[in-house]
Amino acid sequence: MSEKSDFVVVKIIQGVACAEIIKAHLLSEGIPAFLQYESAGVIYGIIADGIGEVKILVPREFAEEAKQIIEPVQMEE
Repeated sequence: MSEKSDFVVVKIIQGVACAEIIKAHLLSEGIPAFLQYESAGVIYGIIADGIGEVKILVPREFAEEAKQIIEPVQMEE
């Protein structure tokens, strides 16, 4: 896990605040995670046309578990 190439993107969202919440949730479940984003979105608060896009990355071996944790549960009617 020492190289970032061992990490994969499990979710792309707009806005650092939401991404930080998801990252914290993953960490609380024991899944290492980090965020990748352009600083312009954070500095200027822009979330349009890809600016403000945040990638949530986890180690490859945790990818499926992480996706299940962060995806909303689909309720059957």
